[in-house]
Amino acid sequence: MCGIAGVHAYPGTASPVDRGELLRMNDRMAARGPDGSGLWLSDDGRMGFAHRRLAIIDLSDSGAQPMHSACGRFSITFNGEIYNYRELRAELQSKGYAFRGGSDTEVMLQLYADCGVEMVGKLRGMFAFGLWDAEKRILLLARDPLGIKPLYWADDGWTLRFASQAKALLAGGQLKCQPDPAGIVGFHLFGSVPEPFTVWRGIQALPAGTTLTVDACGPGAPRRYYDVASALAARAAKGESADADPRRQLAEAVHDSVRHHLVADVPVAVFLSAGLDSGALLGTMAELGARDVSAVTLGFSEFEGLAHDEVPLAAGMARRYGARHIVRTIDRAEFEHDLPAIFDAMDLPTIDGINTWFVAKAAREVGIKVALSGLGADECFGGYPSFVDVPRSVRWVQPFSWLPGLGVLARHGLSTRLAKGLGLHPKMAGILEYGGSWAGAYLLRRSVYMPWELEDLLEPTLLREGLRRLAPLGVIAAELQAGRLLDAFDKVAALETTLYMRNQLLRDADWAGMAHGVEIRVPYVDPVFLASLPAGNVLARLDAKKAVASVPVPPLPAAIQNRPKTGFATPVGRWLCEATEASAGQGVDFSVASRTWALRVWRHGWAAPVPA
Repeated sequence: MCGIAGVHAYPGTASPVDRGELLRMNDRMAARGPDGSGLWLSDDGRMGFAHRRLAIIDLSDSGAQPMHSACGRFSITFNGEIYNYRELRAELQSKGYAFRGGSDTEVMLQLYADCGVEMVGKLRGMFAFGLWDAEKRILLLARDPLGIKPLYWADDGWTLRFASQAKALLAGGQLKCQPDPAGIVGFHLFGSVPEPFTVWRGIQALPAGTTLTVDACGPGAPRRYYDVASALAARAAKGESADADPRRQLAEAVHDSVRHHLVADVPVAVFLSAGLDSGALLGTMAELGARDVSAVTLGFSEFEGLAHDEVPLAAGMARRYGARHIVRTIDRAEFEHDLPAIFDAMDLPTIDGINTWFVAKAAREVGIKVALSGLGADECFGGYPSFVDVPRSVRWVQPFSWLPGLGVLARHGLSTRLAKGLGLHPKMAGILEYGGSWAGAYLLRRSVYMPWELEDLLEPTLLREGLRRLAPLGVIAAELQAGRLLDAFDKVAALETTLYMRNQLLRDADWAGMAHGVEIRVPYVDPVFLASLPAGNVLARLDAKKAVASVPVPPLPAAIQNRPKTGFATPVGRWLCEATEASAGQGVDFSVASRTWALRVWRHGWAAPVPA
């Protein structure tokens, strides 16, 4: 896991790459790679790579980057881990390829020499990379299928720049910080910025599961090589054999994914809550023979004696599976103290990531460099309320869709003030207007604010342009285009995976983990794992969210299996209410995804950030 950057002056008339710009970009990502840094410029000065190293596989100097092939034709700067690199290495050796070291990075260079851009379909892992072919004078950018590792790029018609962080591109000093209305509106709607947008014009996220090729004429269009809805449709098309055992299929998939995610030359820990998902990972690690595993749990003094206190149950699981249990207690004072650093590390505005910041901080304090996380399990196993709420909304509201204008009329009639008087959430005013379609129902379920509410928050011209370019319902509907025949479970799984998980959870795991030099691995976020599971309707019948508790041998304790889902939460709702002198009412809002928090994040200054 690392930080990467590159600058390519692609036309012959462009100015050569500025070494100082590359250095500034690389320095902005110093936290991502505390184990080393590297810089390389081509002989003609038209291509430059930078790299910050967090050494996980092949800790020797032979794993340092940027890395070059023995023949000198290919160069690469790579962020991530390839879990099947040993199998790929053996396959390449059988074809006559020779290796100088033991890194997965060198395997990628040789794999590209063997099969070109099609190499991305052979990689199992998380990755974002830039690869330069000096003979063809082509730059290849690529990002892993599900978007675990980020990659941002900018093109001014002369020079293409890319980096692991959008803020690193700004730190180079050659890009303007003009706000992008589409990204700004996207954040206020979803609580995160939907790719390919950012909050700055000219800086784009390379979409997950795509490649981008740059030649002397400039960048082409991103080419998609993986689509979640298509993958779920292919899984469903396989059908269910008469002798299939879905529980065994689930267990085999989890074991295989965890086994691959343990590939490392340093110890691999686990972030342990009192939930089923992380507990299943720890139990499977123990079953696979992992020894002296460290399990890190966050504790909060505000949660003592409440159902949200994860520490006692997590401690029981750690004892059950022989793990070294590390508990780190966080309080409001530390939260407030860390906020400036959190906002600085936050690469794009988001309403989440606080929990990951603190658990990664705790891990780094005890020397942990790699940890498994249960992120992604809810998307696979139907663990969110959206798996019930969204299909129910479509089923109940769709019959009213034939009445034109009814939804808009109902929204205007049920004003915010009236809704509040009736004890309804303000978004409920849009139930008839939005709830009858999959895209609209999902927006109602996941949005922080609905489009009509933004009129009170954003300048009118910015709002109109942002909504026009973003087209939020179109963004959501597009994720189902390749899977129109999916059942209800898989439709929601596709939406949660491509929107909430990708744009928020995975992005937050990256910036919050890498801010402390901690690599977060996600065994439930893996295309091979996804394809190995039973179809969505089978997972729904199985109640896979509960069934995963029986995957390890021995299974998770009964106290864990019978515990109501609370999520991996922080008491930021209470802290925020106190900090803003707002009233928390009779209860406490434990959700980070609160409207108050979203506004505080935005008002930190995202329209004109300080790049370094």
